[in-house]
Amino acid sequence: AILYGLIPQAAKELTSYTVYRWECAIRASVVMGFVGAGGLGQLMDQAMKMLNGGEAASILLTFLALVFVADLISRTLRRGLDKAPAAHAMPFGPFSIALLVIFFGAISASFWLLDISFGALFSREAASSISQFLGSFFPPDLSAPWLLKVAQGTWETLAISAVGTLFAALTGLLLALARPRWPFNVFFNALRSVPELVWATITALSVGLGPFAGVLALALHTTGVLGRLYVEALDNAPAAPGRALRLSGAPSGLAFLYGTLPGAAPQLIAYTLYRWEMNIRMAAILGFVGAGGLGQLLYFELSLFHYTQASTVIIAMLLLSFAVDQTSAWLRQRMA
Repeated sequence: AILYGLIPQAAKELTSYTVYRWECAIRASVVMGFVGAGGLGQLMDQAMKMLNGGEAASILLTFLALVFVADLISRTLRRGLDKAPAAHAMPFGPFSIALLVIFFGAISASFWLLDISFGALFSREAASSISQFLGSFFPPDLSAPWLLKVAQGTWETLAISAVGTLFAALTGLLLALARPRWPFNVFFNALRSVPELVWATITALSVGLGPFAGVLALALHTTGVLGRLYVEALDNAPAAPGRALRLSGAPSGLAFLYGTLPGAAPQLIAYTLYRWEMNIRMAAILGFVGAGGLGQLLYFELSLFHYTQASTVIIAMLLLSFAVDQTSAWLRQRMA
């Protein structure tokens, strides 16, 4: 019943979300390379530290090509799943079987390439090392001078996220209205394909270390994300009010402001709040490449092996994330 009834009906949603998470994992794997986890991110980090612009540009272009290939595969799979399945005796057709073979082949090849050893992870030596390392973070440093410094880092993180999101929202909305649309869709895809941490590395080399580099990094990536979402929101807005105003003689600008924009405004605001919520978390991470905020504070303390001070910063990050979740939920309820 599951093979012939449930799974074929849910195959489109399962495949779509799996491919989406794979796209996200590609970007995340680049970010993790900046802390020594291998891959293109580690190569990019090394090239940036050596100020080798040619190598960094080659790595960035390779990453962009990888992301665009992932997008192409995603669109191809979605189009294939939109077609009505042919009648056959098996619960899966040739297309689905081929996808499963490719998927499991890729997983097997990945395990072989990465040489993953779960035995080392669950060994007694690993458990002892992990427990000793975690124990060094307690008790956290709660002295008044350090709490004041953490509070300043928290405020800086909030400011970076707010200004970066504001710049992105304004730019994304203006470009979403531009015509013809396809060049700007390519531009949006290029901006959002590069992770914030990679943008932060580039902007830190361009304008120097500090919060301004973080603001630019968030603004560049978020412009690509919000621009794409704004285009979809404006396309899905009711067309009748704007059309009625234009037919009555109103200029196109006023027809958009009083007809189209009010219908799309709730969705635009919801997307902007969601991205601001995500940017607050990302702003706390951008400091690892010198872009200010709590991340830079945490990076310095970990580099100096000041684990009790780092523990306080981590707690501040958790509290900030919890406060953002609650505030965002409250704002969405008020909007509803």
